[in-house]
Amino acid sequence: PVAVAIIDAHAAVPGTGITEEGKMLMVMGTSTCHMVLGKEEKWVKGMGGVVEDGMIPGYFGYEAGQACVGDHFEWFVENCLPQEYHLEAGRKGINLHELLTEKADKQSPGESGLIALDWWNGNRSILVDGDLTGLIIGCTLRTKPEDIYRALIEATAYGTRMIIDTFDENDIVIEELYAAGGIAEKNQMLMQIYADVTNREIRVSASSQTTALGSAMFGAVAAGASAGGYDNIQEAAVKMAGLKDLVFKPIPQNTDTYDLLYEEYKKL
Repeated sequence: PVAVAIIDAHAAVPGTGITEEGKMLMVMGTSTCHMVLGKEEKWVKGMGGVVEDGMIPGYFGYEAGQACVGDHFEWFVENCLPQEYHLEAGRKGINLHELLTEKADKQSPGESGLIALDWWNGNRSILVDGDLTGLIIGCTLRTKPEDIYRALIEATAYGTRMIIDTFDENDIVIEELYAAGGIAEKNQMLMQIYADVTNREIRVSASSQTTALGSAMFGAVAAGASAGGYDNIQEAAVKMAGLKDLVFKPIPQNTDTYDLLYEEYKKL
């Protein structure tokens, strides 16, 4: 048997163990792809597309996305940090992202007074406009690099919440959030911010190569149980996929603050 090709992010859906509706997967790297399954085909504003049986047989697979996430943070690190931050990171034996995360993690939501738009590479969902540009407001002479770094992270979380809200408004309910990819693996502060902004628990794939694992699952299904594989993707997901023990849970007081900041983000 020969397994046909599948989009990498789509393969991560069963690679995370998702084989039913109500669960959104965020594949988080330079950009973020948001996938969710549904039993019915519906038009949803700003979505990247919907394909029947495209992710899991028997379901419509919906995809949305953000064009700039990890690239957002890397742009800032490469272009906007003073020499003293490079030297401090060197002394501590950590990279600049780790240094900024260490400093930003000491802040509470809204403490810096900054709000940003995550459109450094246009907006994929829900506005579908590659010409849109980023924005940071609230800067003063007291603003520090870690303030901006955290604001950029929060902006991408607001963008994800906008996608989730749009699905919800079109009766595609997102009950649970899952994450895979390099960012989900490396930055616990970011994942906690996403949990607080979306007011949803987030579970992370156990595999550091979730898309490759999902592809292997489809290969095992193509082979079938008689050849040492599996007869369907649901069975393969149960046997081969897994989640980390760590669960990021919303912190109520943070969620309340982010609800207010999200309303300001929507105005921008």
